[in-house]
Amino acid sequence: MLKGKQSWVFQNLPVIAAAGVSGGPFEANGNLSEDFDVLHDDLWMGEDSYEKAHRILLEEAGQTALNKANVQKEDVQFYIAGDLINQITPSSLSARTNKIPYFGIFGACSTSMEGLALASFIVNYRGADYVLTGASSHNAAVEKQFRYPTEYGGQKPPTAQWTVTGAGAALVSAKAAGPNMPVTTSATIGKVIDMGLTDPFNMGGAMAPAAADTIIAHFKDMQLDPSHYDLIVTGDLGRIGQETAYELLTNDGLKIDREKFKDCGLMIYKDDQPVQSGGSGAGCSASVLYGHLLNQMKRGAYRRILVVATGALLSPLTFQQNESIPCIAHAVSIEMT
Repeated sequence: MLKGKQSWVFQNLPVIAAAGVSGGPFEANGNLSEDFDVLHDDLWMGEDSYEKAHRILLEEAGQTALNKANVQKEDVQFYIAGDLINQITPSSLSARTNKIPYFGIFGACSTSMEGLALASFIVNYRGADYVLTGASSHNAAVEKQFRYPTEYGGQKPPTAQWTVTGAGAALVSAKAAGPNMPVTTSATIGKVIDMGLTDPFNMGGAMAPAAADTIIAHFKDMQLDPSHYDLIVTGDLGRIGQETAYELLTNDGLKIDREKFKDCGLMIYKDDQPVQSGGSGAGCSASVLYGHLLNQMKRGAYRRILVVATGALLSPLTFQQNESIPCIAHAVSIEMT
């Protein structure tokens, strides 16, 4: 059901039946390593290119979710996935492997919640019994496409963020939720916001206005107060972007408890890991939500959370044509039964 101008309410409460998370060696040394289902000890993952390794991450996360739910891929009606690489090639190759009817989507680092929102919408209206959705990124593959190959040894500024090598996938089900199960209750679809920033090494600053815009729209559409949620978590604004978003929200009159406003890019790595402003990438919010946050919800740490994944919709083409960076954010609310 449409509520307000840009939000959906999922009256039938689609269930996140299971989730899977895979990661790389840097994530294995990170703050949330225990919440990953699969961790690799090298970036190649047995493949001869980083892009092929990227595909492996998403395949593993999706298969893990299916295994946990004891559901066969033949019983899944749709697969919704995306990543950051040219023409979302790793996601399409993973769809070639699982042979599930496929929607390929691109929302940059907002892809995780774009996929979860669409999966929930389809399931809510009985368009499917099961929808598998996921998002992924690979540090070495993404860095060489959007910035410089790591072998180049370029010095990064403090505003830069570290692309997560990871994937998160969830199986969204139309079956009635049992006790202590996560369900999606609503989604707010963001607008493209472009404040004229052009620095590809300051994604957090570029995305912060889009995050604030979607959060404000969510509470306006849903007629809720921020205290409704135990946690409001952004995707990958990093240190600079999160502070900027919080200031924008405060200036707009939205009072959010600072301790309940967190960022996946600041949660995934340890303080002594050299990630500058924090983590980023389409796999950042996907792996943190489908691993750490859902685990925390099942343990009773949170009852209701709002996940706001943010994306910078730049590309090599936009940079070559001297365009500024358009950004977007999508929000999904998740509750425990």
